[in-house]
Amino acid sequence: MRIVFLVFLFSLRCLTAEMTTETPLIPRELLFGNPEKTSAKISPDGESFSYLAPDENDILNVWVASLNQAGEASQVTFDRKRGVRQYFWQANNRAILFLQDKDGDENWHVYQTDLATLITRDLTPFEGVKAEIVAIESKFPDEMLIQLNQRDASCFDVYRLNLNHGELALELENPGHMVGWYADHNLKVRAAASYGPDGSAIIHLKNKEDASWREFLKLAPTESGSIQSFSADNCSLYVMSTLDGNTSRLLNINCDSGETTILYEDPRFDLSSLVLHPITHALEAIEVEREKHEWVSIDHSFKEDCDLLTQRFNTPFSLVSRDLSNSHWIVISQSDRHPGQFYYFNRLTKEVRFLFTTQPSLEKYPLSSMQPITFQARDGMTLYGYLTLPEGKNPSNLPAVLLVHGGPWSRDSWCLSPTVQWLANRGYAVFQINYRGSTGYGKEYLNAGNREWAGKMHDDLLDGKEWLIKKGYSHPDKVAIMGGSYGGYAALVGLTFTPDEFCCGIDIVGPSNLITLLKTFPPYWKPLKAKMDLRVGNIENDEEFLKSRSPLFKADQIKKPLLIGQGANDPRVKQAESDQVVNALREKNIPVEYMLFTDEGHGFVRPENRLKFFAAAELFLAKYLGGRFEQ
Repeated sequence: MRIVFLVFLFSLRCLTAEMTTETPLIPRELLFGNPEKTSAKISPDGESFSYLAPDENDILNVWVASLNQAGEASQVTFDRKRGVRQYFWQANNRAILFLQDKDGDENWHVYQTDLATLITRDLTPFEGVKAEIVAIESKFPDEMLIQLNQRDASCFDVYRLNLNHGELALELENPGHMVGWYADHNLKVRAAASYGPDGSAIIHLKNKEDASWREFLKLAPTESGSIQSFSADNCSLYVMSTLDGNTSRLLNINCDSGETTILYEDPRFDLSSLVLHPITHALEAIEVEREKHEWVSIDHSFKEDCDLLTQRFNTPFSLVSRDLSNSHWIVISQSDRHPGQFYYFNRLTKEVRFLFTTQPSLEKYPLSSMQPITFQARDGMTLYGYLTLPEGKNPSNLPAVLLVHGGPWSRDSWCLSPTVQWLANRGYAVFQINYRGSTGYGKEYLNAGNREWAGKMHDDLLDGKEWLIKKGYSHPDKVAIMGGSYGGYAALVGLTFTPDEFCCGIDIVGPSNLITLLKTFPPYWKPLKAKMDLRVGNIENDEEFLKSRSPLFKADQIKKPLLIGQGANDPRVKQAESDQVVNALREKNIPVEYMLFTDEGHGFVRPENRLKFFAAAELFLAKYLGGRFEQ
């Protein structure tokens, strides 16, 4: 075996030497290791800012520094394993709150770190229970609303959490079918969401704290919609919905009369989020993700500042944090070719001050441009996506990777993607397709993917591959398929349903059997069953259909090399999904590489695991596609 491996390694080195250009290899550590700094947030009083950075053990933790006084930042949280990723300031400026799970099980706990004592408390110390934030309100700095599935694992009750003493008081008990709770600006839960038996979305409302729930708005199964917030006066709801249209528009719906006003819509793209004033809750702006992120300003002063920053950066930017006065912002300039740069912006003086770059060592490497594209599917549907070509190479006849996003009800976006840059730097054309069923392009686009797993959704990927070849970017025998979650499923489908289309595949936490996938979802996904019936298939009535769309039952068709990565604690796609297909292949002596991480869940969070997996993936692709690799 050692002789065979040395011969393989030697051949790869020779191949790499032939392919080497002036473009240097980017170390994987810069792409898949921890950033130097990230996730900056300003304190509620505007005097300090925080960020995530690795500690001496290379574990991400929260650090705090003064905005206006010289001095070193201080580490304030001391996570010892997975690192902090979701955190925010308590409105009294005296504590940091963050969420953490155990080895990827997604049973989040709420932690609080006192900034004076650096003592951290677990505010939801319940084993096997998932905590999520329902609402925070600056007028109530010492409490917040959270939801827990402690009473019943399949649904979440709302609790009021006292942040001084850690006391939990039951606010609302879930009748069993609510999937989301929404509080007004007085921190009272007055709206909720559920799904009907047919998959219709229902918004429930009550006008007073002690009032009973009433059905306020019902959306047909083919419609999309979600509550964004109560209006500033708590008398109406901001709802993003496709109701009476194709794309998701911003609606203002009066809570008493039901009178609906369309505040904004885009004819081609769904809206993505709102910007509300941190104190008055007045609507200031709307975010739209078109080919790139764009702002639609409602408030005049917001527009002036948005225009100023857009001119300054000459690239899209995101507003990531503000103080309560709305006078001090932290923003990040976005690019597909440069690591994110965080800035402090003083709205009063118009000062724009650079804070840090997330990965400054990456700036010295030439990165590749992500180009928005469209093409026609075989049935005439216009599909959207992004194409990234290797910097410094002739964009012709390249080896290519079809990189498939997860969800599947999400989308790929224009950004700096470590995975995309890694693949392009190694010499591959990278094609990302927002296949039908993806979000962002209206309800017709989304609903075109209903019950089309391994059907038309896969045809879209094949049509994208054909487009790539006809344009001359790639050779038909040198296209790999790779992805995570649904993207991992797509990779398995590619190698089983169409075994001659791709030269190899990489599946990361992808399901192999839709029957067992649907049977083993987390219990708190139970209220979502009607929607899964609509989008994927009904487990009670469609078992044969689901079996026909499951790669596991076509595993013997696999001809091409396959690499699988899986987290042992994944609550969404259980380890058995990967085990099943690996066992089926090994029983038939079909080669498969399998990497199981015992301390990960739905994806790889710990940098040492990411680096290990992507090192293996790099060698795998170099062997079967012929790209470069880092020794």
